[in-house]
Amino acid sequence: MRKLFSSELNQLHDQFMQMGINTSEQIYQATKAFTMHDNNLAKEVIENDQNTNGEEVHLEKEAFDFIALQQPVATDLRIIMVILKASSDLERIGDHAVSIAQETIRGESDRRLPIVEKNIADMTAQIRTMLEQALDSYVRNDVELARSVAKEDLKVDKSYILTRSLVTDSIQDGYVTAHMGSSYLMVDRMLERIGDHIVNLAEWTVYVATGEMVEL
Repeated sequence: MRKLFSSELNQLHDQFMQMGINTSEQIYQATKAFTMHDNNLAKEVIENDQNTNGEEVHLEKEAFDFIALQQPVATDLRIIMVILKASSDLERIGDHAVSIAQETIRGESDRRLPIVEKNIADMTAQIRTMLEQALDSYVRNDVELARSVAKEDLKVDKSYILTRSLVTDSIQDGYVTAHMGSSYLMVDRMLERIGDHIVNLAEWTVYVATGEMVEL
């Protein structure tokens, strides 16, 4: 019975990890579409978000069925609760990726800012590394790695502030329109929020391992 229990719990873990991998790809494709000015790719990101939403709904159903049928003990119940909470964070990350893709379609193709777009690409790389490490810390139940991931968010915050400053100065100097500038600021903000959600994932890892809710 316990062997079956562990097998089904591992399936939940696998589904969650696959959702995390797919979400990381969403982030990459969305920012690539924005910096490459690729409306077709942006539309693909928006359309594919239904897959992420479907993954969360399916994972939620499987988790509730698991609780109802297996009646897990307190420790296992905590793990299942964390999977549900963490998958919600992944779904929100997917929503932010969609917002970035939408800005690609709304944006203007002239008077772009290469230095800002490089910063956006660099932030994306930072964020995807954080997400990969957050998922790794979850799988390995590694509290120290989870805490390290949270510290990396400071770099994302610094990049956010730098990008915002560059865009604001460019708008004031008349180099880009307010419309294009607002698109840059929106994308910058979405990436910063994604970093916050990844910190949440790290906090859930600590909670699973220790039973304590912490602010990282």
